[in-house]
Amino acid sequence: MNVSLRPARNWKLVVSYDGTDYSGWQVQPGQATIQGELQAALGRVTGESPLPQGSGRTDAGVHALGQVASFALAASIPADSLRRALNRTLPAAIRVVGAQVAPASFHARHSTVAKTYEYRVFLEPRRTGPMGEPDDDAAYAVVCPPFVARYVYSYPWPLDLAELERAATLFVGTHDYLSFAATDPDAATRAAAGAENEAGESTSLGAVRTIYASRWEQRHMDEGTLFVYRVRGSGFLHHMVRNLVGTMLDVGRGYRRAEEIPGMLAARSRAAAGPTAPGRGLFLHSVEYPE
Repeated sequence: MNVSLRPARNWKLVVSYDGTDYSGWQVQPGQATIQGELQAALGRVTGESPLPQGSGRTDAGVHALGQVASFALAASIPADSLRRALNRTLPAAIRVVGAQVAPASFHARHSTVAKTYEYRVFLEPRRTGPMGEPDDDAAYAVVCPPFVARYVYSYPWPLDLAELERAATLFVGTHDYLSFAATDPDAATRAAAGAENEAGESTSLGAVRTIYASRWEQRHMDEGTLFVYRVRGSGFLHHMVRNLVGTMLDVGRGYRRAEEIPGMLAARSRAAAGPTAPGRGLFLHSVEYPE
């Protein structure tokens, strides 16, 4: 039977990747991207080149433990064989950890009901000056190892975990997160058209999202201490998690107060919130779908 005459099957892949050397998920001319590498690998393995649709568009330098992609293939190939063949031809920084045939109605992005992100901060405090500020000319009290640095935000100020936790709880619930979205001058135009934001999610709800869980935890490593933020929600705006983290880190080091967060949400202005944390500390942890 000719492959072109076979009915196409809908596929679901779970993909893990180190995003350090990639310009994000989405295909871009002249740039190495995760989506582009997957499409090319499918072409080499099956002779077909569908464009895999991801659950969201991770930014340059952002990693994934459980990104999900969907696409249609006419090729008849067992799921485990497809997984193994893709891993043989993909770059080592991208691994397919799961593959299965999915219902025709399944779509990696449109079928999503919740996502979980994780952000990792390595405490690398510098010795401080007389006013408690980091001294740029002083030695670091702890040095972030090069084998860890690609996957964490090396943070030079001491952090109060209790204050970080207090700030995190204030984001739980349904809120307008415009203050924590990337500045986008075209957002109003695309929202009016019912388009998608840069995270690949519908703008029909504007900036309103529901956060189900938001918390920090401390992890001890041989090399030092990690503060890890994990957030689970209905969806996330472009740069939203990194802006939440940047704001909470300001609270954790005493630059701002947790009590300011409700006012930041109400302001609906990016200028009201804190800085954007670097992409290298962010991981798409997992994506959830209906049973």
